[in-house]
Amino acid sequence: MHSIRRHIFAFALVLSSASGPAAAADVDWEQTFQPKQLQEDFASLYRGLRSAHADLYAHRSKAAYDQRYETMLKRFTRPLTRLETQLAFQRFAAYGNVAHSRIEFPSSAFDAFRARGGRSFPIYLRIVDGVAYVGENYSGDERIEVGDEIVAINTTPMTRWLERTGELISADTPYIAHSLQEFTFPRDLWAVAGEIDQFELSLRRGEKLKNVTINASTRDEQQKAAAEQPEVFTLDSSERSYRMVDTAIGYLRPGPFYNAEQPGAVWDNAAFGTFIDEAFESLLENGAEQLIIDLRENPGGDNSFSDLMLTWIANKPFRFCSAFLIRSSDEAAASNAARLEQQAGAVESVSKLFAERYATTQRGQSFEFDIPYAEPRAGKRFTGQVFALINRHSYSNAVNVAAIIQDYHFGIIAGEKTSDMATTYGAMEQFTLPNTGIEVGFPKAHIIRPSGERRVDGVTPDWVIPSPMVAGRTDEVLEALVARIKAD
Repeated sequence: MHSIRRHIFAFALVLSSASGPAAAADVDWEQTFQPKQLQEDFASLYRGLRSAHADLYAHRSKAAYDQRYETMLKRFTRPLTRLETQLAFQRFAAYGNVAHSRIEFPSSAFDAFRARGGRSFPIYLRIVDGVAYVGENYSGDERIEVGDEIVAINTTPMTRWLERTGELISADTPYIAHSLQEFTFPRDLWAVAGEIDQFELSLRRGEKLKNVTINASTRDEQQKAAAEQPEVFTLDSSERSYRMVDTAIGYLRPGPFYNAEQPGAVWDNAAFGTFIDEAFESLLENGAEQLIIDLRENPGGDNSFSDLMLTWIANKPFRFCSAFLIRSSDEAAASNAARLEQQAGAVESVSKLFAERYATTQRGQSFEFDIPYAEPRAGKRFTGQVFALINRHSYSNAVNVAAIIQDYHFGIIAGEKTSDMATTYGAMEQFTLPNTGIEVGFPKAHIIRPSGERRVDGVTPDWVIPSPMVAGRTDEVLEALVARIKAD
């Protein structure tokens, strides 16, 4: 499970920030910037967010954000390394509690630390209703069991550690922040506290409290501990598969909605389309009357992929949103222009249409961009009952797919509520700070889910099937869904 978690998170970073300086392996994280440079870039950061963000004050008042700016600005009185600068600036970007307003985590700095034998916290979390539990234990200490509540680390309450590390995570709600911290807590703990040799854990199991002291460990030590653990069921985020799970129940795991197999052609959907057609042809040939579409642990991607799947089950035209409202700004226009330069030769493109609207829309005003409807597939389609499985790690376009299925009544949603949002501030663009070269991601659009619901929220399942705290040897959630389908 550890390797799967790293895969999802790492690829999300590749998609969002591969072109930025923070993604380069040769970044000098010890490079220093002087107070004047820091102050100038911090001012540029706030000025750019005010100008470009779809709604910077959606979750924080302007007065609160202004106060945070003034407080932080006064702290830039000494030189800071690039690593320190990027983390500080991200805390400010994350303060607005919008997932797509962010400066990416300096992952290459943590990777370099680990590569040279750096030791980190050897436990990954499972967080339920704000309470942290042991999700994956790579300490090698058998006194620690998956499912133990972590009450404190080094006498500091766990709630406080979640708050401190959570300041580095852009997220609309604590639920989505916690879902991400399940992937990132060891590296985030390193970012806020540095390298720590030992951890005294206060653990609760039932009514019993106990203290256990463990050592921080290297990457090699954690991989060795992982290899020695008994096998349990895990979901592979990159898996694309289909099969019959019962006489009349088909199962489709579409995998990411991007070309994960060819990172150099990440948005080429040809192979995905072939896979989807083969999957539905096979399932229909084998007598599938019900279909389970598994979106659990799905990192998302683009609707040019997911629409190819949805056209097989749709009985009416559909689209991933009811409204796509874009804020016009110099920053968004410049980011869009840079993308157009990379699309030399393209006669028609969405970026070209954006450019035309930026040219005619006053800065600071919003325009509605028309998202075309996708039509149901001509000819053979799947007309049986559809169920979509989701969980807290269904992200991005996977959430849009679930919302389409629910809002257009294409099927029943089952599983665990998504932490990511169906109505959201998204469609990220970037601007660059002049002195540090740090790239700042911002959402240019307010995207409203197909139902028209403007409340920022995830997709709530029609049939709730909780994810188990402790994984067994089989897929208990899928088994529970199949049993309920057969019982109905």
